[in-house]
Amino acid sequence: MFAGCTVALATPFRDGEVDEAALRASVEWQVEQGTPILSPVGTTGEAPTLSHAEHERVIAIVVEAASGRAKVVPGTGSNSTTEAIRLTRFAARAGADGALMVSPYYNRPGQEGLYRHFAAVAEAVDLPIVLYNIPARTGRNMEPETIERLAAIPSIVAIKEAAGSLDQVSDILARTDLTVLSGDDSLTLPMLAVGAEGVVSVAANIVPRDVRGMIDAFERGDAVAAREAHARLFPLCRDLLGLAPNPVPLKAAIALLGRGSAEVRLPLCPLDEASLAKLSRALARYGLLGA
Repeated sequence: MFAGCTVALATPFRDGEVDEAALRASVEWQVEQGTPILSPVGTTGEAPTLSHAEHERVIAIVVEAASGRAKVVPGTGSNSTTEAIRLTRFAARAGADGALMVSPYYNRPGQEGLYRHFAAVAEAVDLPIVLYNIPARTGRNMEPETIERLAAIPSIVAIKEAAGSLDQVSDILARTDLTVLSGDDSLTLPMLAVGAEGVVSVAANIVPRDVRGMIDAFERGDAVAAREAHARLFPLCRDLLGLAPNPVPLKAAIALLGRGSAEVRLPLCPLDEASLAKLSRALARYGLLGA
């Protein structure tokens, strides 16, 4: 259902507030670029720093701005099951096409707790759910055995897998029929090679056609073109994600390209001058900025 390229959409800020006009412009640009799926208010969308009202407002704006021209799968996860249900219900009422649900963070539930959390949301809300496993941020890996149990629930249709292990991806694919999506831009092609069907991409905020082109090349069996696209994208993805916590480098890149503000919310901080210079060189090497 959600195969291909999904953009993990950044949330633009201006003077500390969500810049609604810029958000609408971002959605419009992605639609013009042919992006099939948008995922706002996730990690890249700085959801942890949004108020509940802002979180809901961003979902509503993206759904309205997309107007059916792209699917919308907002982040609705929480470390509170009650809050995850509330957010997911809002997304359903707003007209979202699905919900991306991160594993509960900080409280680090066991595998049974993870199962019961996602099962409770799936039972409470009639909306397709994409699980999101990112243990580096949540403190707990969702094990393949747990994912297999969850895959038996009809409304759980996919997983964004960001544990960084191809063995785990292979295990999930062997156990389930879920659509597996890469949660790491640099691992998209290797994951496609073992059976994944797409990516929830940070890099696609700035080069959506190139990310989609790599996936398309792989799907049509053009391994050479897919490898060439991966080799070109890899250094850019490394700098977009490696210079500072996501989405700090991404927003700096958006600003350097003249497409928006680099503003982030505390506790995130802007790039220092050395990192900004490195990012600028990476964008120039890619051909996005003048040398």
